[in-house]
Amino acid sequence: MESDLHVEIAARLKRDGQRYTRNRRALVEILRDAKQPQAIPDILRAEPELPQSSAYRNLTVLERSHVVRRVVTGEDFAHFELVEDLTEHHHHLVCSNCGRVEDVQISSGLEQNMEQALDAVADRAGFRTVSHRLDLVGTCRNCA
Repeated sequence: MESDLHVEIAARLKRDGQRYTRNRRALVEILRDAKQPQAIPDILRAEPELPQSSAYRNLTVLERSHVVRRVVTGEDFAHFELVEDLTEHHHHLVCSNCGRVEDVQISSGLEQNMEQALDAVADRAGFRTVSHRLDLVGTCRNCA
């Protein structure tokens, strides 16, 4: 499965006219192994030899190539994760105080109900839904 992930990412980058470099692979592996979206400082701690400018530059390329998704928080740094079609569908809890981002999955029944409600909203607006993302913003256990 790991090799399938890297094959798919290499193909996405190639379609965007980019190469799957050593630094991009390192970033992908950090995000793949993380239990939650990672901020730049987290990424640099995991890969200390990666220059910060290179991390930003390569994350931008990976985001443009639909490999990485940016999760915006109220913190100084955005958080990054692999896009859902490379992993699995989930939502986020975002702390508006400290910027912590935590992945959360909901039951299939609740997900189905939410999907139906969102489709109804989209239908009324004449909007064709492709997918949805839900970030719940509040305060984490540590900040509450």
